[in-house]
Amino acid sequence: MSATQTPTEDEEASPPERQSAPPPARRKRRGLTALVVVAVVVAAGAGVVVADPFQDTAKDASAKTTARTGLAKVTQGTLSARTLENGTLGYAGSYDVVNNTKGTITELPAVGDVIGQGHVLYRVDGKPVVLLQGAAAPVYRDLAYGAEGADVRQLNAALVTLKYATKAQIDPDSDYFSMQTFYALKELQEDVGLKASGELPVGQAVFLPAEEIRVIKTGAVRGGPAGQGQNILQVSSTRRQVTVQLNASQQTGVAVGDKVTITLPNGKTTAGEVSSVGKVAKQVEDKTTIEVQIKPKDPKATGGLDQAPVQVAIVSDTVKDVLSVPVNALLALAGGGYAVEVVESGGKHKLIAVRTGLFDDSEGKVEVSGAGLAVGQKIAVPTS
Repeated sequence: MSATQTPTEDEEASPPERQSAPPPARRKRRGLTALVVVAVVVAAGAGVVVADPFQDTAKDASAKTTARTGLAKVTQGTLSARTLENGTLGYAGSYDVVNNTKGTITELPAVGDVIGQGHVLYRVDGKPVVLLQGAAAPVYRDLAYGAEGADVRQLNAALVTLKYATKAQIDPDSDYFSMQTFYALKELQEDVGLKASGELPVGQAVFLPAEEIRVIKTGAVRGGPAGQGQNILQVSSTRRQVTVQLNASQQTGVAVGDKVTITLPNGKTTAGEVSSVGKVAKQVEDKTTIEVQIKPKDPKATGGLDQAPVQVAIVSDTVKDVLSVPVNALLALAGGGYAVEVVESGGKHKLIAVRTGLFDDSEGKVEVSGAGLAVGQKIAVPTS
């Protein structure tokens, strides 16, 4: 016959003792380990009558401390755990500019130059090669009145975007080279210094999937030969992006739309959002990683540095509609576990045993639950 021990009355009435230092943590923790500061208030003269602070039916618990304390409130809302990762601040996208005209390179942009569509990218034999936006197809043939195809559609769209024609004049989704395409193209050619022929020969324009590009690298020299198929330039978009090589085992903990905090080289922080989570893992030295791309919410706040090291705090876990208190409101109890000191309207202090959940390091709060705990309750926190 098994014997169940029943606490004696004296045992039940014995108050829990606060420790002079936090006991080993007995808490649920989601995400990575975080620095947790547990305030232990010296309870000189305090009267506490909780035999077991984690029993469902807590006894009448009261506490009063002579330590200097302030007040905070039990709040309800969303908390998030974060993981810190190293990242690289740069620009999104990387595109090779392939030359398709023969001659001598007479003008090249410099690394860091920003060029918008409809402007000259470089010159061969003094003739402009124009940047246009489009990703449907590379220019592989001469385009003229009557032509049809995806390459014509991207030309029509670019001409409308550049306001050489209205949507009423040219349907930007049309794949037909109309007379309106002819006239609009003539205007563009005239503006950039080309012969206004109304036809687009191979090599006169380069289509890239960005409205504006930034030169990353030059693959040719001014005065050198320009050969067909030659990579003249390597460019990116001008959209700011942070790239993180994340441990592949953490892939499921990160999702598109997750909020992040980016710490810049100057120590300032700015908000961002995960825009892409890689699905293909790669081996880098002894680590298997995936690429996570992050879009800063305020690109101007990131400054002008390229390929700059940054630190990213990625949200790895989130709980919603939970009660929380400041981390330093937790009181470590002698028997293990934690409590918070509730200050009632009449000034009476009462300990309520709590169980901890997710720690939100950036907010300095911890998820708590416990019998008698309610949103809006005032709780004691150390003032120093």
